[in-house]
Amino acid sequence: MVSGDAPQAEGSVRVDVWIWSVRLTKTRAQAAAACRAGHVRVDGERAKPAQAVRAGDEVRLRHAGRDRVVVVSKVVKKRVGPPVAVECFVDNSPPPPPREIAIQVPVRDRGTGRPTKRDRREMERLQGRPPES
Repeated sequence: MVSGDAPQAEGSVRVDVWIWSVRLTKTRAQAAAACRAGHVRVDGERAKPAQAVRAGDEVRLRHAGRDRVVVVSKVVKKRVGPPVAVECFVDNSPPPPPREIAIQVPVRDRGTGRPTKRDRREMERLQGRPPES
């Protein structure tokens, strides 16, 4: 087997590469951006993109409005297919919230134009946000 093509038993790899390889993010750039923004933690510590990840490490990722908590079981250096990716980590994430609760966007009738100040304040009140001063 060529190194990098299949899961590795030992060694380490960059955290942004591993997150992308096991398909937790769509692109490596998204994985690196999440690390730089502080959305990735390895064993409770904030991770930079080049931080090494080894088998047994706990990786916490905040991505797409959801928290993912995974434990590294296999280290991969290249992107793998979904069936292999599932074998590379143990998912301890909380279940996603129901769809009805997750997205509540106020809907305006088509063609009504820009909201007035009164409309905007009413929308903010309904969303539970404090009014702007």
